[in-house]
Amino acid sequence: MEPSHKDAETAAAAAAVAAAERGASSSSGVVVQVREKKGPLRAAIPYMPFPVAVICLFLNTFVPGLGTFVSAFTVLCGARTDLPDRHVCCVFWLNIAAALIQILTAIVMVGWIMSIFWGMDMVILASYKEQGIPQQL
Repeated sequence: MEPSHKDAETAAAAAAVAAAERGASSSSGVVVQVREKKGPLRAAIPYMPFPVAVICLFLNTFVPGLGTFVSAFTVLCGARTDLPDRHVCCVFWLNIAAALIQILTAIVMVGWIMSIFWGMDMVILASYKEQGIPQQL
């Protein structure tokens, strides 16, 4: 049976940790890179201007899903997302779906908490955009 890609990444990370424990210097050439795997809803969050992202966070904090709903329209206005291969309308509807999930589950507090975290992600992505940090972190 052939080892999977995930096993290879785990083995590489373990080797890097072992090298660090043996006292290898930082110039030994070992580079460990961590990438966050995003689902389609999370990847559909647009990179908005910072003030718009703060307004969406504010709206999401007090009316769950409203900021996410507003952010969906920024996609139609040209905001970039981490889904470059999907059509703009598809990304718009993914954001609308996220807003509806937040609104419908707000009754049991799950949607409200999700909405606040969604708004925080919008602000974080906006700060990346302002600082010129590449999208894929």
